[in-house]
Amino acid sequence: MAASPSSRVLGLRLADGIGRGNMWACLSMAFASTTIISFLPAAQPYILGGVLGVDGADQGKTVGLLGVAAEIAMIASLAWYGALADRHGRRPVVVAGFALCALGVALFPFAANTTVLVALRVIFALGVAALSAMLSTVAIDYVRDGSRGKSYGMIGLFSGLGAMLAVLGLVRLPKVFEDSGMAPVSAARVSFLIIAAAVLAVAALMWFTLSKAAVSGPPEGAAGRVPLSRLVREGVVLARDPGVALSYAAAFVARADLAVVVGFLSLWVVDYATGERGMSGAEALARAGAVVGVAQTVAVVAAPLFGWLGDRMRRQDVVILAQAVAALSYLSTLLVDDPLGSGMMLVAVFIGLGEIAGITTAGPLLAQQAPAAVRGSAYGVQTLCGAVGILTVSALGGFLYDAWRPAAPFVVSGTLGLLVVAFGLAVRRRVTPLPESRESAGAPA
Repeated sequence: MAASPSSRVLGLRLADGIGRGNMWACLSMAFASTTIISFLPAAQPYILGGVLGVDGADQGKTVGLLGVAAEIAMIASLAWYGALADRHGRRPVVVAGFALCALGVALFPFAANTTVLVALRVIFALGVAALSAMLSTVAIDYVRDGSRGKSYGMIGLFSGLGAMLAVLGLVRLPKVFEDSGMAPVSAARVSFLIIAAAVLAVAALMWFTLSKAAVSGPPEGAAGRVPLSRLVREGVVLARDPGVALSYAAAFVARADLAVVVGFLSLWVVDYATGERGMSGAEALARAGAVVGVAQTVAVVAAPLFGWLGDRMRRQDVVILAQAVAALSYLSTLLVDDPLGSGMMLVAVFIGLGEIAGITTAGPLLAQQAPAAVRGSAYGVQTLCGAVGILTVSALGGFLYDAWRPAAPFVVSGTLGLLVVAFGLAVRRRVTPLPESRESAGAPA
């Protein structure tokens, strides 16, 4: 049933054809997908040390290797996910994404060596690619243009809540089972199987609650006649537009920021807690969850603010502002000596602010600049840019983590953010919204 022009959910004005149940499904997808996407990287140090026995001096390189392998898989699949969604609709891609994530999580603690772990991380990454591409697309499909900034703010809010559940709750499950008498390996396996089962249940829920149609895609029947390769090319060609190019560049940094927060911040705390303070792996992981939890709590609180700014400032300007905030936040890690001290908690506050600033601002700018018929492909390419960003930071940051200092991945992200700020300042006056964005029904952007 078509939604009336006045239909709203949490202040978001819904697009034609979208019901309130569909919008709540989208927000639930943000919560669940970020929960599982945040959980596995945060739990990696526990698997490396407690299950596989990887030496602490090599864990930075191993986390970097896992990140590189995952991002290669994402790069190979992201643009195609967007094109498939434009042809067949968003819902099948979302369900496939959750199913692949569940498979990767279920088998992860059963890996016998690092090679198998890399293969499972790739399977998980293919699911993450589907969810990342579709979350951005669905968030834009389901609302009118005047609510797109707020839509990303609400997506950021629910995503932040999901990340909090992962780092404050789910990563503690192994410790709960250890305290009940289980061996570390058994505790890890039971915890991961429970979480995988929950992800499969979410996949089933998404099948029945997301809209069946590719809401903003080509007219029914038309997408099937367009080759996937053409849809992918169209997403890439859009980068000739300065606004699209800025959005792609911002996504390159923002996605890398998220990976750094969840992966390397946890590794930093776990390494220090086990090596310098003599904590067990499960205790160290719980402490890491507390630090990352502070960052994600701030992200939850700040997400609606940046969403609100996205509908009240020129969208290229809010992207530049967000990247500047993120860059300075990540560079502040150079001031941290004790990751278990109060100084790290303060830095975590700034990191959470910078992380959500980048994540919530690039998408509305792309929605403003990308034609509706290839929006899925555009978001696929944007997420691909994010995958390349994670690949870059994982490889370089993982090497520098062991060779220089644990803050290295954050310094890499902060430096890249400053480069995006410089690019944004150079092109901001040449960004012109599409006529359909200026004239879209609803409040002015």
